[in-house]
Amino acid sequence: MRNLIAFLWKNYFFFLFVILEVFAVFLIVNNNYYQGRVFFNSTNDVTGKILEKYNNLTSYFALKNANKILAEENARFYNMHPESFIKTDTLAFFVNDSIYLQQYKYISAKVISNSISRRNNYLKLNKGQLHGIKEDMAVVASNGIVGQVIEVSDNFSSVMSILNTNARVSAKLKTSNQVGSLYWEGEDYQMGKLVDIPSHVRFNVGDTVVTSGYSYTYPEGQVVGIVEGFDIDPGDSFFQIYVRFSVDFNKLYYVYAIQNIFKGELIDLEQSDIKE
Repeated sequence: MRNLIAFLWKNYFFFLFVILEVFAVFLIVNNNYYQGRVFFNSTNDVTGKILEKYNNLTSYFALKNANKILAEENARFYNMHPESFIKTDTLAFFVNDSIYLQQYKYISAKVISNSISRRNNYLKLNKGQLHGIKEDMAVVASNGIVGQVIEVSDNFSSVMSILNTNARVSAKLKTSNQVGSLYWEGEDYQMGKLVDIPSHVRFNVGDTVVTSGYSYTYPEGQVVGIVEGFDIDPGDSFFQIYVRFSVDFNKLYYVYAIQNIFKGELIDLEQSDIKE
């Protein structure tokens, strides 16, 4: 013990330098969006494999297989659900004599890493581009939205949780279809805030908040949460609505990545409108 203390005292400048370097890298990655994405991309595959091994050791073997089968069955169900299709009455396009074209494709994945206590939280999934997952795809659980894919390797992917101060979701009150912007304030992992709802709109505590469908990421009608309360400042024209998330982010296990099949077409059309 005496020799160890003597060794540490003799080399404490070196150890102090290493600690300060690690802390500096942590601050750069945590507080700079670009550097953070580069860091996530470079470490995604390595950390993904380590986390997957650890997760496999802590899983119940029987339940693991059953949950995997159930998640895949649910993904197939979502792919056949009417909300995954858009209606077209064109006479020039037929798919099995149907007037419906599939717009959204669901891919089941397992959460192998998750955080809820930081201001910018992320998840890692055990599937990547070899399984069809791409950047910017929405990620949802069976009972609500989770986040958006930001980085993808061959076998793993990183997801920016909606528990992230950089995340914004176009959401609406289900009863009135009034659209606002939902974000997380960085404190309670169970609560978000919906803003830009005009003061003349009528709603009640307990009303459901869902995705608006205005973005190319989340399908319309995905559950976000329920209204927990609201405020309005004197003279202000918009409510601040407190939303309790329907997803318990501390218990995420299986999720679904959603691909908008027509996203490229919609983006091309939007860019064409901008040029005009």
